[in-house]
Amino acid sequence: MAFSVAVAGASGNVGGELLRLIANHPDLELKTVTASSMVGHKVSSLHSSIPKYADLVFAPNTAESLSGHDIVFLALPHSKSAEVAEWLASDTLVLDCGADFRLESESDWQKFYGGDHAGSWTYGMPELVIDPSGTKQRTLLSSTKRIAVPGCNVTAISLGLAPALASGLVELDDIVSVLTVGTSGAGRGATENLFAVEPTGSANAYQVGGIHRHTPEIEQNLSKSAGAQIQVSFTPVLASLERGILAVNTAKLKAGVTLKDLQSAYATHYANESFVKVLPEGQFPSTADTIGQNFAITGIALDEHANRLIAVCAIDNLVKGTGGAAIQSMNIALGLAENTGLDGISLSKNGAKS
Repeated sequence: MAFSVAVAGASGNVGGELLRLIANHPDLELKTVTASSMVGHKVSSLHSSIPKYADLVFAPNTAESLSGHDIVFLALPHSKSAEVAEWLASDTLVLDCGADFRLESESDWQKFYGGDHAGSWTYGMPELVIDPSGTKQRTLLSSTKRIAVPGCNVTAISLGLAPALASGLVELDDIVSVLTVGTSGAGRGATENLFAVEPTGSANAYQVGGIHRHTPEIEQNLSKSAGAQIQVSFTPVLASLERGILAVNTAKLKAGVTLKDLQSAYATHYANESFVKVLPEGQFPSTADTIGQNFAITGIALDEHANRLIAVCAIDNLVKGTGGAAIQSMNIALGLAENTGLDGISLSKNGAKS
């Protein structure tokens, strides 16, 4: 029997991606989609490339609309998810694609987001190494009813650096990531600011100087991988591509570490992962390699001149960075095969772009 599903905030980019993925999942039956300004309109008015749900009508985002489902996805603005989550029964599996329940530290929440800290839910990055022994976050997702889906930038940086930190191959005091992100992953404000003054084809750094809201989440993840508190210098760059993230992550190597050591560590940590690929020596991913798919692809280099690890990680911000991560974590929580509904997905399967 299929699980009944509701998507709150289904009118946005993340909501549309969730609909595309739910349409491909054999065990999910979408019953309800909610929105605010689009209430009463059909899904086809916004997401024309998902014919399966073309005639479904956006309902208001209320407790009544969202009650009675087995699974509820929240694709809502930050701070709104915490309010909506209180409406939902404790036996409903709820997956928040916003930031409300990602951070464990109340002080970090108040510094980067402001307002009341709603607490933290089980973190939805199955492949994340959460201690130096190699334990994965996956072990905590089984049978949980509340899942915080990671930030998209966070995913590319965390998966790109965690094996080196868990294996003790890099120093902890000089970790840097410069990350290029497409317009669908940078947020409406950053996108509007860029394209109000720049033509397409431009790239601009934004939220420069350690102020990006994903910074504490990155540090939370990588501190677990390293088994020690770390800090990260993170600079995002918005480029005029619609989808995709390319994170160039670097860290100072410990004495004597070789490229073979690095390749071995990444191969070992991700050996049994369906959705993380480590490329052979000398090869590096591009965002085009991941579009529409639930993969994180990493290429490793050793910069002998600067004695640094270079770990380049590419993802589709709307799939592995958000919607795909939600479905993957949901599968684990439900006891389904982790790849259910995620193998062979592409943008062309249900049309052009969702």
